Amino acid sequence: MSEIGLPSGIRACLFDLDGVLTPTALVHAAAWKETFDGFLRHLEGPEFQPFDATTDYDEYVDGRPRADGVRTFLASRGIELPEGDEDDPPDHDTVHGLGNRKNIVVLEKIRQDGVKPYPGSVRYLEAVRAAGLRTAVVSSSANCRDVLVSAGIEHLLDVRIDGVVARERGLRGKPKPDTYLEAASDLGFGPGEAAVFEDALVGMDAGRAGRFGYVVGVDRTGQAEELRRHGADTVVSDLAELLGATA
Repeated sequence: MSEIGLPSGIRACLFDLDGVLTPTALVHAAAWKETFDGFLRHLEGPEFQPFDATTDYDEYVDGRPRADGVRTFLASRGIELPEGDEDDPPDHDTVHGLGNRKNIVVLEKIRQDGVKPYPGSVRYLEAVRAAGLRTAVVSSSANCRDVLVSAGIEHLLDVRIDGVVARERGLRGKPKPDTYLEAASDLGFGPGEAAVFEDALVGMDAGRAGRFGYVVGVDRTGQAEELRRHGADTVVSDLAELLGATA
């Protein structure tokens, strides 16, 4: 195990964004709650069951492309909406309309509060690059680049595979491994030479399905055992814990 906590054969690091490099998972969870609660209140009245920003977010939304998150959560409540079109206005009660409604909310929150990266993640990115490894960010978010710029870490990542790129290239979202495999390929490596860094359970599933060389679970919310069950080779609460780690 190297001084960056990875097997010696690893040549590329593939990082999820929200919850791994930046604390924006909390922003997304709050935006989903505001969006879903407003929709459910309108649909079911004041006795509706609110969206849980921890359990519902982790189970049905975290790590998934936006439309998949809408479908999966609503299905858990026995609700089915028309698909609509990707450019549906946010007041349309369609899968895409509800997703676009959430996107407006999250962008407002990011603009109001800005984004700061996790300090330990910045230290780890710098160490990885100093060790000669290539880096990529792999996110289902269509706002990935805006977040990277706001956080001041875009220059630390060689490749970006996000919701925009996935749509352009026809890549399936997590838990399918397509976006991670694409990032490794863009960096010039096979999956066995790449490590995946994820906080979402569907991201763990993607890492396992893609047969990557190493999968690091990042536990920010107390789900270490779930991350291990979904395929993490190791679990840390902060990427800086990997620095100087030995096997």
